[in-house]
Amino acid sequence: MRKSNKKRARPTRKLGLPPGSLVHIGEIKTEKPSITLIEYDSHGITETRFEDIELSRAHHATREKMWLNVYGLHDPAVMAEIGRRFKLHPLVQEDILNTQQRPKSDEYADYLFIVGRCFDFDAETRSLNSDQVSIVLGRNFVLTFQERATGAFEAVRERLRAEHGAMRAHGTDYLAYAILDTLVDRYFVMLDNLSDMAEDLEDAALTRPTPTLLAEINRVKHEALILRRAVWPLREILNTLARADNGFFSADTRLYLRDIYDHTVHVLESLESVRDLLADLLDIYLSSVSNRLNTEVRILTVLTTLFMPATLIAGIFGMNFHEMPLLDKPDGFWVALSMMVGAAALMAASFWRRNWLRTR
Repeated sequence: MRKSNKKRARPTRKLGLPPGSLVHIGEIKTEKPSITLIEYDSHGITETRFEDIELSRAHHATREKMWLNVYGLHDPAVMAEIGRRFKLHPLVQEDILNTQQRPKSDEYADYLFIVGRCFDFDAETRSLNSDQVSIVLGRNFVLTFQERATGAFEAVRERLRAEHGAMRAHGTDYLAYAILDTLVDRYFVMLDNLSDMAEDLEDAALTRPTPTLLAEINRVKHEALILRRAVWPLREILNTLARADNGFFSADTRLYLRDIYDHTVHVLESLESVRDLLADLLDIYLSSVSNRLNTEVRILTVLTTLFMPATLIAGIFGMNFHEMPLLDKPDGFWVALSMMVGAAALMAASFWRRNWLRTR
């Protein structure tokens, strides 16, 4: 994951505070929280946007079902007001404000609380960005809390706005299913991007292994691990929700939840393949570096060996004897030099035939 320059609220802010204290933990990704409300039934849909929490207090429900979405979780006052209106447990409110939660689900008497992760791909930095999404499913309402506006659920809103769409006729449990399905569908997109990056790294590892490439392999491997940490617990959550008759999901909707569960299994299996490829890339990188080092050492050894006859001949003719062959001959120097060049040429030809002078 790329390093962020945004403000981050650390868990140490909660030291000494009682359970259920409303303290935001995580990055502040929006300047000001915004609240959108969609009220719908089989007869129509009404959309309202609240720029201030004070404006929402005077609003009264106009339709049977509602979807309340909040962008920005750094203002505890907003969470406190929503918690009061929908009678959310203080621990639920605390978990929503803590954006470093592990995906989980908790069942309460009047609602179901689910935490998941939403991912998007930054094409410029070729990295994954992760945001926490909290979902509260009640008998006739769905609450979603997001760290920032990503447009991830815009397709769900369009399905609600469709005049002849069947989504309005279903209960809020179907809306919660559609939101979870969107999260899992985005995992497939992230998986495709990770696969593309892994394949590019594989080509680079075979042709140009560099320390920068090693750092990139480790970065992609880390992002694959982050995605796995989000999908693995969500798979267990969906399996539990699809099998448990808790009254929040109808029998028909639980069939759809089983389909999402199958998708998460598919994502995990494909993700394991990507992680295996990345692990193999480390071996390929180390092998490529080792082979290149062996080639360089071999070439240096061959070059050193080529100069050994010249060193030997120069050493012999450099001995301090009064009587030496060719010492008094006018062409003695050229004869010695020819011997050096000839020996080196013969050795070079022999090395070339054995492919010792070739890098590939």
